[in-house]
Amino acid sequence: MKFFFSSSFLLVFTICIIGCVNLVYTAPTKIGNGYSLIAIEESPDGGLIGYLKVKKKNNIYGPDIPNLQLYVKHETDNRLRIHITDADKQRWEVPYNLLPRETPPSLKQTIGKSRKGQFSLLSNQEYSGNELMFSYTSDPFSFSVKRKSNGQTLFNSSSEDSDPYSNLVFKDQYLEISTKLPKDASLYGLGENTQPHGIKIYPNDPYTLYTTDQSSINLNMDLYGSHPMYMDLRNVNGEAYAHAVLLMNSNGMDVFYRGDSLTYKVIGGVLDFYFFSGPTPLAVVDQYTQFIGRPAPMPYWSFGFHQCRWGYHNLSVIEDVIANYKKAKIPLDVIWNDDDHMDGKKDFTLHPVNYPGPKLRAFLEKIHAEGMHYIVINDPGIGVNKSYGTYQRGLANDVFIKYEGKPFLAQVWPGAVHFPDFLNPKTVEWWGDEIRRFHELAPIDGLWIDMNEVSNFCNGLCTIPKGRICPNGTGPGWICCLDCKNVTKTKWDDPPYKINASGIQAPIGYKTIATSATHYNGVREYDAHSLYGFSETIATHKGLQAIEGKRPFILTRATFVGSGHYAAHWTGDNKGTWKDLKYSISTVLNFGIFGVPMVGSDICGFYPAAPPLEELCNRWIQVGAFYPFSRDHANYYSPRQELYQWKSVTKSSRNALGMRYKLLPYLYTLSYEAHKTGAPIVRPLFFTFPNIPELYELSTQFLVGSNVMVSPVLEKAKTKVSALFPPGTWYSLFDMTQVIVTKEPHYRSLDAPLHVVNVHLYQNTILPMQRGGMLTKEARMTPFTIVVAFPLGASEGVAKGNLFLDDDELPEMKLGNGKSTYMDFHATTSNGTVKIWSEVQESKYALDKGWYIEKVTVLGLNGIGGAFDILVDGSKVEDTSKLEFETEEHKFIDKLEEGGHKKSMMLDIKGLELPIGKNFAMSWKMGV
Repeated sequence: MKFFFSSSFLLVFTICIIGCVNLVYTAPTKIGNGYSLIAIEESPDGGLIGYLKVKKKNNIYGPDIPNLQLYVKHETDNRLRIHITDADKQRWEVPYNLLPRETPPSLKQTIGKSRKGQFSLLSNQEYSGNELMFSYTSDPFSFSVKRKSNGQTLFNSSSEDSDPYSNLVFKDQYLEISTKLPKDASLYGLGENTQPHGIKIYPNDPYTLYTTDQSSINLNMDLYGSHPMYMDLRNVNGEAYAHAVLLMNSNGMDVFYRGDSLTYKVIGGVLDFYFFSGPTPLAVVDQYTQFIGRPAPMPYWSFGFHQCRWGYHNLSVIEDVIANYKKAKIPLDVIWNDDDHMDGKKDFTLHPVNYPGPKLRAFLEKIHAEGMHYIVINDPGIGVNKSYGTYQRGLANDVFIKYEGKPFLAQVWPGAVHFPDFLNPKTVEWWGDEIRRFHELAPIDGLWIDMNEVSNFCNGLCTIPKGRICPNGTGPGWICCLDCKNVTKTKWDDPPYKINASGIQAPIGYKTIATSATHYNGVREYDAHSLYGFSETIATHKGLQAIEGKRPFILTRATFVGSGHYAAHWTGDNKGTWKDLKYSISTVLNFGIFGVPMVGSDICGFYPAAPPLEELCNRWIQVGAFYPFSRDHANYYSPRQELYQWKSVTKSSRNALGMRYKLLPYLYTLSYEAHKTGAPIVRPLFFTFPNIPELYELSTQFLVGSNVMVSPVLEKAKTKVSALFPPGTWYSLFDMTQVIVTKEPHYRSLDAPLHVVNVHLYQNTILPMQRGGMLTKEARMTPFTIVVAFPLGASEGVAKGNLFLDDDELPEMKLGNGKSTYMDFHATTSNGTVKIWSEVQESKYALDKGWYIEKVTVLGLNGIGGAFDILVDGSKVEDTSKLEFETEEHKFIDKLEEGGHKKSMMLDIKGLELPIGKNFAMSWKMGV
């Protein structure tokens, strides 16, 4: 949910963007002469610890910090840390209890002085790990990070006279450091923002990181999340090498990418860099999420389709929506409420007339029995109301953020509010208790935490007006009605360096908490601002899991490094336009790199756009059906846009969501892999084909897992789509007889009538599918089909796949608990023989559920034959009389590059009853 700007504000806003972007990118002034390294030695933990001294002081953006401590350590074989802070006093860092990691050596440790009082320097200026190597120059101090295997420099902080950036700058409220980069490096990350040029970071676009309630229709601006991480992909003589760089810092920052260099300008904290060596994109995300926290396990039902709208005024409207989805035969698993269910828009309450408790509980009992689920919104602002229990208990427990000793007053949807301080352990307990109390009132299945950047409709220091009601119930609810005055009296409210907030260098306290307000233990909002949503997410996760011990589902708008360890994310308030549909792909792909794989955009758009919406909604559900998190959501003022509102969209939805529900076992297995290795559920094509530079900026297609490619229509009035196919064999997932084969990366023009989305399966894959259904509960219990995709007509070929199944209510997603089963599938074709077999781990759970494989489909065979054998757990199946063998010749959309068509067959083996949970093996000889 989001407040609207007035049209006049948007006009001024647009003008300001143009002017301010030009202002930001004028020729920069170099600041200072850097630091000298005057001592460095080995630290007790096997790292390096050094001492830096400023070369020449200046007062641009404040005085320099004279002495710095340098700490360098190879924390793992593939992770290097470089930490720079004030050597004389403690500085703000991302709390170690919030994001667990190794602590650097304490300050003022004895360093660099021999018994004669002389400073010491290491004779060797290189410090090597398994794959990364740190080296330094002493005066002026700079460092570089290289890859040992090929000697390539990944990061180089030195500054030449001709460079447009400074050497190291370290002031209380201004930190600057840069790196040289090769011009052919492809960079990804540095979010959250909406990138009009696609997934790659684009030279000279502004990248400001500061969590802000600013809708995603605003391009190249600081949005809801702060992820100061980028992945760098380089092609060296045809071979790809990827690495990542994380700056662990929660303060506001501008990051300037010029194409051959990258500069950080940060308004506080420390320089705490982590380098991840890769060398593949998947390895990078694996190493990154191993450090920041593996993605959260998600319940199976969360991979179903979700429907929401701000404006479902009462329970009967919700019931009508569900009934219409059933009538239209469109799958629907989860129904959502925005704030319509609340009493006066207050958290943890129910509207006594529109959503009365007894009726809501009866409704939930009914839909839960059917297998559906229900999620509601929750905003962090707690309404100031003496009769409101949540507020009273919050006051009693002293849980709110303070300004000069009193709870900071703001305005959000309920009117005057206080914001809980989730850095306070007492707040986390109180929050969990409020969740428990509300769950007793309404047994919800998850929480949607919104407005947690944090959003405030007012600015500065406010008081509740006397003599008038605020808000008075008329006009927009997002207009500030408190009595407020600006707060600029401290350096925390008005820092010397102005980040490009909101694209106009807005004050950093604009429409949020005053940055001189304080959290627990005196922590300033100035430092902790971008952690608010992250800390709320952790508290919400703890509270939900404590209720029944089930696996929580949380959807959060504001995110930070590590948010994916607890929650899913949606890309915020978009608009029903073709551009927004296209932009959504890049944002979703970026969040997979950030370690937040459960992500999606509001299907059909949140804000209304000029009609007609029908064609766009057809195309959006064809993309959204393959988002990991698939939800239709609309604004209060939008026309109704549930998928059943148009006959054409109904048809497209049945088609696209029908395929999604057949792919549920594949999607869920991908979520298991994400939880174990960080692998994004949807990912750019270069994740599977990293050596193909043509794919590095492809942002109009994406992969689901490693081998399922979605090539959607993203433009109005188009019935064909030009799709780039990497080398190999690709089978249409909707008609597996259709095949595309290419030796080199080539674009192909594909037919895409209004109801069609092109989805292709790559060779060497074994894909688990089921029959589908209207609910994940029923789809999950249908028999399985295993699709084996060989290279077309190959005499020699291999394929593999896997399947993970578990009790999805368990908090942990793992093997060894008696409630999960894992299967590896293998297939080979060699010497005229086809073999397909499985290897099972933890068979009991699947056997108890009675799951079985009813069909095996084999693609790309150059013939079929006889002598068919099946073994289950090593015993031959003697009776194969019920089996049916059907073949169909593959069809080509164009001629093969080598000329002519190879005759190739698709084989369906039906009538199988192979138990999921038992090892099976089948083989046969191929004939003609």
